[in-house]
Order: sequence, then structure tokens, then C-alpha cells
Amino acid sequence: MVPVKQRSGRRGGGREARLALRREAANKRPVFAGLLGGQYKPLAQRDLEKIHRAALEILHSIGIADATDEVVAIATGAGAFVDGNGRLCFPPTLIEDIVAGAARSYTIYSRNPKHADVVVGRRHVNYATSGEAVTMLDLKSRTFRPSTLQDLYNCGRLVDTLDHIHQFGQTVIPTDLHDLRVHDLNVAYVAVTATEKPCEMTFQQAKNVREAVALFDMVLGGEGRFAKRPFISFGGCPIVSPLKFGADNLELLVETSKLGLISDIAIAPQAGATAPAALAGTLAQVTAEGLACLAIVNMIHPGCPMTFAIWPFVSDLRTGAFSGGSGEEALMMAACAQIGRFYDLPTSVAASMSDSKLPDAQAGFEKGITAVTAGLAGANRVLESAGMVGSLLGCSLEGLVIDNDMLGMAQRVVAGLEVSDETLSLDVIREVALGPGHYLGHQQTLARMETDYLYPDLADRSAPGVWEAEGSPDMLQRAQERVHEVLATHYPDHIDPKLDAAIRDRFPIVLPREVMRWKK
Repeated sequence: MVPVKQRSGRRGGGREARLALRREAANKRPVFAGLLGGQYKPLAQRDLEKIHRAALEILHSIGIADATDEVVAIATGAGAFVDGNGRLCFPPTLIEDIVAGAARSYTIYSRNPKHADVVVGRRHVNYATSGEAVTMLDLKSRTFRPSTLQDLYNCGRLVDTLDHIHQFGQTVIPTDLHDLRVHDLNVAYVAVTATEKPCEMTFQQAKNVREAVALFDMVLGGEGRFAKRPFISFGGCPIVSPLKFGADNLELLVETSKLGLISDIAIAPQAGATAPAALAGTLAQVTAEGLACLAIVNMIHPGCPMTFAIWPFVSDLRTGAFSGGSGEEALMMAACAQIGRFYDLPTSVAASMSDSKLPDAQAGFEKGITAVTAGLAGANRVLESAGMVGSLLGCSLEGLVIDNDMLGMAQRVVAGLEVSDETLSLDVIREVALGPGHYLGHQQTLARMETDYLYPDLADRSAPGVWEAEGSPDMLQRAQERVHEVLATHYPDHIDPKLDAAIRDRFPIVLPREVMRWKK
């Protein structure tokens, strides 16, 4: 092959000028938080309308069981009624009026301008962790052990370094904390010390919300500041499918609504178990369940932000086991994102819920397909998107860094292509075709190499000979090395030591300062 020769006079002013172009372009990344999705539409408009009508019929004629006395009083005062079976029912016009007046978007703020705020609504797409697993994967022994508070902190500080994860949601439950107040306040403490990205957490008890808000106010420097710029959304599962309220999480929904905070719920029936095996029936049921929660929130606090988070899970009907990495799951979550856009409500879905026990090839194809379809469908927040293995029962630190690369690729697909007079490049084609015969040193190539192309952080693109010379490492080895590197060096200092001392004086924080370091 004849070597390609570079010619002078075609490259925009020499090496320094080219480097300057690349530095300028590096500030215009091809992917970022809040990309616009919605290109993928698994449901036709007539399908959406049928699901809507079915959901209204379910709420009117079947209703939701096990509402608390407080919720019954709130709902019946707003126009709902209790039927002969003691179920809370909602007239169709009431639901349609509530949807019309519900919040269309909300923002979960970053505490540091270097991280983007997470805008939830319309077609904005953001990727976040979550999961609340009860175990951590030990990659060396290939076994799972109970998750701890320190594991949650390590997940948070690792996510703090991962560009393609826009929000740190609670990955694991600290199973070493048994007092529910201590549990909730320490999860809140980890959220503010591990990262300054927008966060998400859950509560074991609704009565602990106000104390956590007081902690967040301290971090922001004054009472009432968190309500004005919330940097954490609050999760919970107020529905026990099929069509029942769950008392504890319903109380949490009521409490956050009274305070005007973001109700970041999840409703997760399992097709073939707690929802119909017919997937359209599951969509109708979960839509009804989501609308019921939306009604309660808006009856308490009209316009209060709530995530329309309908998360139907899929069963492997041969065994009844949850199958989070299936093609059906990818399809259903995309459909749920589309249903949320049909109502013009802020949405979240769950993706990257691999059934594999390791961050392996199975995890790769399950996570990649579900993550990209969710984004293309326009889900505002894609949760469970990194680190989760074993059908949400486990979390993997190595999986977090591998999935960060995967999410970058997914976001690049969601970002799409820019077609304009400039990008069609007719002048550039003419110049190169009549000149050097290659684009390697052209000014456009240098300017576009950062704005149009995304480069993996961990994936290997080297030649086989180079790979062999480096010891032939696989992805898991590289991920393990990266985890050790980050956790041995990245010690977040996101709050002042005096503030930390004040927080510890006021709240029962049990994570010792001296152990907030990685121990090999």
C-alpha cells in the first residue's frame, strides 16, 4: 500500500492551530445529559388511545384496594368514591382533569456546575443508577455478599467519576443498618458526600423525610433551600400489584407530596405473575396504577412533581422468574416511555437489568439493547442503567465502569446525526478530491473528531499485537483495575469538614470519616 502523504497548506495554520481547534471542539461533546429521544415508537397512536381507555375503565370499575384512611378522605373529597368492595375508584373525567393539571417537567439539580442538572420531562433522556440490591458481587471469588453502607458510598464515589451516568441513584441497601432512622439518614449522608451529581434515594419510613430534608438544607446553607433547588428525588413503590396500595410507600408518597418534593416512584408488576401474561394487558394495568398515584399526588398538592414511572417487569413463563434482560422487557419499557409522552408527563423506566450474574457477554447484549431502546423511546430517566447484575439482586463495581462505556455508546445512538449544509461537506469533498486525496489532516477532521465521535474509556480498540503485548487483558480485568484505581485515589471532599462535624452532631451518622477510604 502506498503511504498517505500529508500536504501543507490544507490544514488550517499548522500544528498549534490544529490543537487549538481540537481543544475547542472538546468542549462540545457528542453526548450529554438531556439528549432528545422519542424516535422509537413501538405503539401506534390508536394503541396508545386503547391503553388509555382501558386504564380509565380499570380505575373506574375495578379501582385500587387498601387505600389508607387518610388517602380515602383526600381522594373522596376530590371526587373519587369507594365501591361496594371497599376499593377506591376514580371517574374518568377526574383522571383526565388531573392529567391536564399535572407537572409537565421538573429538575433535579447538580450541586456542582461541572455536572449537568437532570431535566425530567418532554423528550429529554438521562441515564441513572438505582436498584437497591441487597448484595455486592465479589468478582475475584465470583460470589455475592450482603451489601453495606460502605458499598453504597463506594458506588457513589465511583459514579462521581463516570461521565455517562448523569444521576447517582441508590444502588444497594445497607443491610448492616437495622434501625430504620439510622438507615435512612445514612443513605442521605452518603448521597451528599459521595458525589455532587443529582441523586435519588428511598426511605424505609416516611417520618424520616423531614429530617433528611433538614440535612440537605444544611448542605445548601440554610433552611428551605433544598425545596427551592432539590438535588435528590425520593423513590418508593406505592402500588402492590395487582391494583393495591402498599401502606408504607403510600405514606411516603403522601409525605413527599405534602412537602412539594419530587415523588420518584416506581410501579413494577410482573407480567404473568402480578399482571396479565398478555403484554398489552400488563400495559393497561400498570398505566391505571400509575394514574392512581398521579391522582393522589395532585389531590394533595396540585402540580407537585411526580415521575410517571410505570415499570412492568417480564417473567420467564417457564419458571416464573423475573427476566430483566429480555427482549420483551426492552419492548415494554420503550412502550412505557411512549405512554408517558402520550400524557406529556415526566417519565422513568428501568433498563440494563441483566439476568447475568457477571458483567459478561450476556450482560453486554442485554444491557446494551435495553438501554438504547429506552433512550430512543424518549424515557426521561433510564434507571438501573449501570452496575446491576443477577436480575437486580446484586450490584457490581466493575459493572458500573463497563456500563459507563456502554451508556456512552447508547447515548451516541440517541443523539443521532446532524444533516446540514455544513455537515454535507460539499466544499470539503471538492477540496480534498482535487487536492491531497485524503481527509486526515483537514481542518474539518480535526474540528469534528471530538464533536461527532465518542471514544470509549475502557473498551479496547487496539490491534491484536498490541493487546497481546499488554498481556491479553479482557474487559473484566480492565474494569477491575479501573475500580481499584478510582477507589484508591478518588476521595470526594464535597462538604466542608466543619459542616460534616455539624451534621454528625445532629444526625446519627455511622460511616466513620477514617474509613471513607478504599481498603484493598
